[in-house]
Amino acid sequence: MTRASNTQGGEATISKDGLPGWLDPVVHAVETVEPLQLSRFLPPEDGAGRQSAVLILFGEGERKAGSGGDGGDGGGGPELLLMERASSLRSHAGQPSFPGGALDPEDGDPQGDGPLRAALREAEEETGLDPSGVQLFGVLPKLYIPVSGFVVTPVLGWWREPTPVGVVDPNETARVFTVPVADLTDPANRATAVHPSGHKGPAFMVESALVWGFTAGIIDRLMHYSGWERPWDRNKQVPLDWRA
Repeated sequence: MTRASNTQGGEATISKDGLPGWLDPVVHAVETVEPLQLSRFLPPEDGAGRQSAVLILFGEGERKAGSGGDGGDGGGGPELLLMERASSLRSHAGQPSFPGGALDPEDGDPQGDGPLRAALREAEEETGLDPSGVQLFGVLPKLYIPVSGFVVTPVLGWWREPTPVGVVDPNETARVFTVPVADLTDPANRATAVHPSGHKGPAFMVESALVWGFTAGIIDRLMHYSGWERPWDRNKQVPLDWRA
């Protein structure tokens, strides 16, 4: 794998300076949200779990005609960077997700800025993202994914200087794509995903993908606490094999 030489072992900081105005509700949500408002799965008190981080990267793209959205100025609209994990992976195979992964020792203190460096490093390894064009502006409380044993720190960034992204290693990533926030908040694209186990959770049907699980849960809560959520039919259900 490639290493993010400009972040590996270097300075990784949080700054809210110069962010676009439409990110203000997200910044407020990050600053005020409580862990249990995001998920009922919190890190084990005994410290168990593998420390990891994901990058929730907001950029500004071209808004599709008639899609509405939250950009405000009519030129472009906010969007999120997502990737689809390779179907051959042992954990969360084939799932759309935020770029991210486990912390390496070189990333530094898991309780300090280690998650910041890990989020940028993993995003570069998985999508080819240039971390120098990303401004990190917030960190959500650590959450837990019981099925994989990961303790995840969601790190939020503003794609200040967009660079080309795409699949770096097909063994890890099937595709890389962006999703307009207007599509994520469109009630027509929202549903409740039903896992074969019977578990139900929020889902988004966007860009020929079904975003569900941990990633959908974070997006759902961010949209809600940022005030971007629109009323949607929670009784509309989709099975996880919806494309079959």
